[in-house]
Amino acid sequence: MDSPTAADLDLHPQDLPQNLHPGLPPERASRATQGPHAQELERLAGKIEDGVRITPAEGLFLHDHADLLLLGRLADTVRARKHPEGRVTYIVDRNLNPTNVCITDCGFCAFYRRPGAEGAYVMERPELHRRMQELADIGGRQVLMQGGHHPRLKTAWWCELFEDLRQRFPLINLHALSAPELDHLAKLDKRPVEAVLRDLIAAGLGSVPGAGAEMLVERVRTIIAPKKTSTDRWLAVHRAVHEAGLRSSATMMFGHVETHAERIEHMERLRALQDDTGGFTAFACWTMQPEGVPQQELYPRKATPGTYLRVQALARIYLDNIDNMQTSYVTQGLKAAQMTLRMGCNDFGGTMLEENVVSAAGCFHLAPIEKLEQQIRRAGFTPVRRNSWYGLDDERLGAPTAPCNRAEAATHKGAPAGGVA
Repeated sequence: MDSPTAADLDLHPQDLPQNLHPGLPPERASRATQGPHAQELERLAGKIEDGVRITPAEGLFLHDHADLLLLGRLADTVRARKHPEGRVTYIVDRNLNPTNVCITDCGFCAFYRRPGAEGAYVMERPELHRRMQELADIGGRQVLMQGGHHPRLKTAWWCELFEDLRQRFPLINLHALSAPELDHLAKLDKRPVEAVLRDLIAAGLGSVPGAGAEMLVERVRTIIAPKKTSTDRWLAVHRAVHEAGLRSSATMMFGHVETHAERIEHMERLRALQDDTGGFTAFACWTMQPEGVPQQELYPRKATPGTYLRVQALARIYLDNIDNMQTSYVTQGLKAAQMTLRMGCNDFGGTMLEENVVSAAGCFHLAPIEKLEQQIRRAGFTPVRRNSWYGLDDERLGAPTAPCNRAEAATHKGAPAGGVA
């Protein structure tokens, strides 16, 4: 399949990152092809094209010295090797936050409220049912459900909610509770996270989102989220999730106080865990949205689209054992997301009928299903609906394809997954 031009992608010159702009001298590209780093870049390109894993040092070299076009081409090579059928998947879902009460006080979060503060809420059950019904009415297959770190909502509260929703909406997977939230519940309950997971799975939890990773580097977490679960603990909770028979996603929020090397360190920690468990279904990354957050003064200007594309492409190259790469159109917009389909991404994420966290920071790009599919087609791919576990669930293709549920998707088949969901 030939790569489309900017015109094919419905892009204009002003939409392109600086080092893709056709009217500007490609200084980085010139150095990459003719300068002192050219030989090493050529060697690394050959290694990636041959399907050989790169090291952290090589990943950092690519980050700092490869031009964006080279990174994009190599990422697209990896994408095509993993997904040669020319499809881009997405899921019909919505984001639902049963509460915005949180005691973690992350300085980059404009959504949360302290207990008792103005605007703090715990959503009433009828309102939750109404929003779930809206999702069911359009054929939704997933609800992304997170609630921060409420000091009084323990595991039993979530189990009751999950049981209710699973009974009322059996076709909608509960993709819920990030690793820091699960760790928080274990602390509230004063018991191991494995026990918390057993109860939640029995109640209907189907998969776990990768939120709360931010940057898996303790120097960074100490600055941006000192009260949140540590790097080692985030990874340990996801290991427990995988061993309990659930799949989860992985994420990275960058473009704040981290160094380039720390971006690679984050990816390396994820890659190592995936080698052990195979439990991550997908990786998604996005840039920090600094406008209006509580500690805005800590953060630099928002990262450029070029930086986002560079890191996204490198992630596709580096995370060779994670099959799927999600674009982040909610934070980057549809046009930048469309470009990532030629820079390593094979998944458009969710339709997200509402999104509260990044919109609270003044960044909000949602699109109706028809427009989302149009963007995929214009990039030269066929849009296909999927489920939470990356089985295809699109009536245009006939019967759904496996995995169709959490039990079929489990990488630890002997785990006590609490039956099929």
